[in-house]
Amino acid sequence: MRKLPAVIDGLAASTLQLPPGPWPTVLDCLCERFPAIGRTQWLERMARGRVLDADGGALTAESTYRVGLEVRYYREVADEPRIPFEETVLYVDEHLLVADKPHFLPVTPAGGHVHETLLARLVRRTSNDELAPLHRIDRETAGLVLFSTSLASRARYQSLFREQRIDKEYEAIAPALPGMQFPHTRNSRIIRGEPFFRMQEVAGPPNSETRIDVLARTESCWHYVLSPITGRKHQLRVHMAALGAPILNDPTYPELSARAAGNYLAPLQLLAKRLAFIDPLSGSERSFTSHRRLGLPESGETRKSER
Repeated sequence: MRKLPAVIDGLAASTLQLPPGPWPTVLDCLCERFPAIGRTQWLERMARGRVLDADGGALTAESTYRVGLEVRYYREVADEPRIPFEETVLYVDEHLLVADKPHFLPVTPAGGHVHETLLARLVRRTSNDELAPLHRIDRETAGLVLFSTSLASRARYQSLFREQRIDKEYEAIAPALPGMQFPHTRNSRIIRGEPFFRMQEVAGPPNSETRIDVLARTESCWHYVLSPITGRKHQLRVHMAALGAPILNDPTYPELSARAAGNYLAPLQLLAKRLAFIDPLSGSERSFTSHRRLGLPESGETRKSER
């Protein structure tokens, strides 16, 4: 039995179990299943050993279609541009790796980003095929991401997030809210909105909670600290927009903006600043802080808030 390569160039294989259908070959099935990928592209991938069966055997243009056959293929994006910002590894041991992510770099492959992701870069850097993120932050958000470096201990660390036993602290630059008392707690019900990638608040029992305070102030913008108790998609961005203070350079909330997401000159002013938890293996207190910083726009005199 051949050994299936777990990772090629930092990228793990995707898996497809072939469904019932009329196709004479595996290639015919793949072409219909993934119409955005041309037949020539599939043939080229097959020639380079990027389409395999479950045992690591190469599939070719002549490979016979069979219902239930497990196909392993490695995603590729033609002319994928390099994201011109670098991550930093703050800490690594036999169980954990802590990365300080720049704005614009996705954590995992999605859409047009395959090799230019934090995960792929770190796998290439560490040569650790077992590396896996324990949580996610948005592509446009900078800051801390915690990775498991070992499958054996992964579930213990995943439970920290599932059971809300990890303290997360973000910072954000957003418009001033002079009429509101701080610290403030925002509770609301967040569900998927329209279009599909947006979230929205609706009436009903709350499923999200964020604690909000102020670090520094100018006349127009304040520097906020945001502590999410729950982890709904886009929770911090939705909550700040709902309060009337959308995070600076957010192209999505409260309304879709003409500013294109991924504009390198105007990064979303949201930073995953700190993670703290009791280590489930050692029982010791652990805390990590991003080295990245947000800056208040130069507008009037800045003063520290009373906390």
